[in-house]
Amino acid sequence: MTTGLDPARWIDKPTLTGQLVQLRPFREEDFDAIGEALADPEVLRLTGSVHSDSEAAGRPLGLDEVGLSWYRSRKDAPDRIDLAIVALLTSRCVGEAVLNDLDVENRSCNFRILIGPGARDRGLGTEATRLLVTHGFEVLGLHRIALEVYAFNPRAQRAYEKASFKVEGRRRESFRYGGDWVDSISMAMLEQDPR
Repeated sequence: MTTGLDPARWIDKPTLTGQLVQLRPFREEDFDAIGEALADPEVLRLTGSVHSDSEAAGRPLGLDEVGLSWYRSRKDAPDRIDLAIVALLTSRCVGEAVLNDLDVENRSCNFRILIGPGARDRGLGTEATRLLVTHGFEVLGLHRIALEVYAFNPRAQRAYEKASFKVEGRRRESFRYGGDWVDSISMAMLEQDPR
């Protein structure tokens, strides 16, 4: 367990390898897969990027120049870790895992993950979560990692619970989708929690 958070550790982006996935900085060959994932209606709904099925269906496939520029800049971000999730079986990028919203004084940050179509329900997200969270606590010196998941995404909540995140609360009716209100579930893990 690390006793302090050194922001300089956030500059070097790691490569983390498990049994199913490798997390690594984005490469040019990842951007088609990320663009496909970001246009997937299920990803758009579950991440709260759209507010209706029709809005999700209208999203263009691929990354535009602004999106490409943003992903290319992730390797230089001094206060966040954005990594491609690469399935070891196919050597193909299937999503992203991110530590962001760094609060140096409180040694805390936010976690988010995105798994694209064709890569769900195979344990890739759970392993990617465990790899990045372990890195956050053991290498980066974090004390707390938090996330929010929408109540209509029980699959993600189960994956977070498998990775040892605990439910801390619920923000009632915090998101509107297709005319319905959806709760947001707050979850977190502390450095001393069993993993």
